[in-house]
Amino acid sequence: MLYNENFLRIWHFLRRKGAILYLMLKGFKDFVIRGNVIDLAVGLIMGTAFTAVVTSLVQAVLMPAISMLVGSPNFDSFLVFGQIKVGVFLTAIVNFILIAAAVYFAVVVPTQKLTELALAKKKAEDEAIEKEETELDLLKEIRDALAKK
Repeated sequence: MLYNENFLRIWHFLRRKGAILYLMLKGFKDFVIRGNVIDLAVGLIMGTAFTAVVTSLVQAVLMPAISMLVGSPNFDSFLVFGQIKVGVFLTAIVNFILIAAAVYFAVVVPTQKLTELALAKKKAEDEAIEKEETELDLLKEIRDALAKK
């Protein structure tokens, strides 16, 4: 019985002070505000939206082009031994390869180029700052030499 009385005393104390609600909300706020969670949420939303674009590209543009070469828009009708549906697997593989290529050329390559440009710009700025510091040091040396005369 002593355990329950102590627990109730502590519970009422914390409840009066609003500490439980505060701690719960503070922990939740810290969790949500952390950069990784927000980045993950944005990435998930963008990925979901981009999936529709890539899927329509594959189904409306690339698969019809393949169907001109092969004769059907998918390989579902290909069977091995009359029962094994290898065509369904082949269609999934082709879709995966086409989607991966579309994502690579639409997202990865431009992102890499932007990153390279940003790094080159930062490097140029750092070199300019370094050059200014070198010129400043040279001017200080000249000033000091003139001051000694």
